[in-house]
Amino acid sequence: MTITKENIGSKSQPFKIEILLIVISLVYIALIIFLPAVNVFTEAFKNGIVPFFSNFSNQDFISAIRLTLIIAFVCVPVNTVFGLCAAWAIARHKFPGRAFIISLIDLPFSISPVVAGLMIMLILGRQGWLGGFLEGINLRIVFATPGIVIATLFITLPFVAREVIPVLEEMGPEQEEAARTLGANDWQIFWRVTLPNIRWGLLYGVILTNARAMGEFGAVSVVSGNIAGKTQSLPLFVEQAYKQYQTQEAFSAAALLGLLALVTLVAKTIVEQKTQIKDVD
Repeated sequence: MTITKENIGSKSQPFKIEILLIVISLVYIALIIFLPAVNVFTEAFKNGIVPFFSNFSNQDFISAIRLTLIIAFVCVPVNTVFGLCAAWAIARHKFPGRAFIISLIDLPFSISPVVAGLMIMLILGRQGWLGGFLEGINLRIVFATPGIVIATLFITLPFVAREVIPVLEEMGPEQEEAARTLGANDWQIFWRVTLPNIRWGLLYGVILTNARAMGEFGAVSVVSGNIAGKTQSLPLFVEQAYKQYQTQEAFSAAALLGLLALVTLVAKTIVEQKTQIKDVD
C-alpha cells in the first residue's frame, strides 16, 4: 500500500479529535471536581494543623461525627443483608412481579432525597398517618435518630442489590447446583460457593452504601430538624456552620467528609481492579 499525504492526514485527524476530547474532559473535571476539592482542604488547613484539630473540641462537631457514624453502622449492615437477600431472590428465581420489585429497589434513584424525607414526615410525623399512634406509645421517630436512620436506609437501599444482581446472573446457578448435588446444604453453598464469587461486587456495593450514608443531606435535613448537638449529621453541620460564618469549623468538617470520599475512591478503585483481574482469569 502506497503511503500518501492523504492517508497520513486521515489517520492523524481522529487522533487530534481524541486529544481534544481528552483535554475538554480534563478541564471540565478540574473545574467541577478538582478545584473545589482542593479549595476545601486549603481553607481547612490555611491556619495550620493545630487550628484544624482544635475544632474537634467543638461538642456540636463531635456530636455530628458520632451521629454520622451511628447512621453508617446501622444502615450499611441492614442494607447489605437486604441487598443480598433481594439479589438472590431476583437472580435465582423467576416469579410474577419480579420486574416490579426491581423497579421498587431502584426507586430511591429516581426520587429526590428531599421528597423521600417528606414522605417519611407524612407517614411518621406528628401529623402523619401513624403520628397519633407513635405519640400514644411515646415513640419519637421524626426529629430524632430513628427518623434519620429510616431516611438513610431508604436512600441507600439499592446499592448492594444493584451491584450483586448482575454478578449472580453472570455467575449462573451451575456451581451451586453442583454443590447441592454433592450434599452441601444451603448455608454451605452460600459461604463456600456463592460468597467467594460475589465478594467483589458485594464489597463494591457496601463501599457505595457507606459513602452515601455518611454524606446524605437532603432526606436527613427534612426528617432531622437539624438540631445542633442532637439530630445534626456531619453534612448538616457543614451547612449550618457555614451559614453562621464559622468558616473554619465548616471547612474542617467538609475536609473530613472529603477524606471519606478519598478513602471511598481508593477502595472503589482497588475493588474495580480486583474485579477486572478476576474477569481476565
